[in-house]
Amino acid sequence: MLPTTLVSSGSQGNGALSPRDAARHTAGAKRYKYLRRLFHFRQMDFEFALWQMLYLFTSPQRVYRNFHYRKQTKDQWARDDPAFLVLLSIWLCVSTVGFGFVLDMGFFETIKLLLWVVFIDCVGVGLLIATLMWFISNKYLVKQQNRDYDVEWGYAFDVHLNAFYPLLVILHFIQLFFINYVIISDSFIGYFVGNTLWLIAIGYYIYVTFLGYSALPFLKNTAILLYPFALLIMLYLISLACGWNFTKMLCSFYKYRVK
Repeated sequence: MLPTTLVSSGSQGNGALSPRDAARHTAGAKRYKYLRRLFHFRQMDFEFALWQMLYLFTSPQRVYRNFHYRKQTKDQWARDDPAFLVLLSIWLCVSTVGFGFVLDMGFFETIKLLLWVVFIDCVGVGLLIATLMWFISNKYLVKQQNRDYDVEWGYAFDVHLNAFYPLLVILHFIQLFFINYVIISDSFIGYFVGNTLWLIAIGYYIYVTFLGYSALPFLKNTAILLYPFALLIMLYLISLACGWNFTKMLCSFYKYRVK
């Protein structure tokens, strides 16, 4: 059972927030509080963030159930604790260094790769996807066009981070053990293993993203977010038929970018 929200003493008689409390719930105030906590590691709940990372693989629905609790207790869907982002950044750095080692990159090439992966693959693409999904969900998926029902941009970015983490582990960690010995080869088994890992990773991303938006009770028709699965499977079958090796293409691209 979800916890109930108590009406604070700052609420007005009709249940609306007082001007002072309303100011505390603006997007700017929430963003300032979040960024401020980035510099206070002792205030972060890393144990809970690790719990979320574990359940993003085993039961992602439980992770989004916690977002419901946060909405009812803190009146926001997005995370107010940057611990998950900090741990994800650490995972990203460690896995990228491992990727550079497997691809036999030098020190400065690995640093370039790390900067590219962090600021382009994760942050840059994440900002783009989060903004796009924030716009689409608020424009087309909200049941009632009311200011009281809207998708927070911070929540859209959290959904991206949740979906990006399994993808990161599969493509930048698990895949490392197969690249040099299996995937890079020109045999069928090579691109079959590599492309299958891509299928699982991107499939995870799509599914966790769908769960994130379907968890919001004021959105409708969220099942359309699963439609890219059909295109993904079609592309996967075409890649096997044509002998495309996505991992080999990615490795070549990374090596080109760091030159």
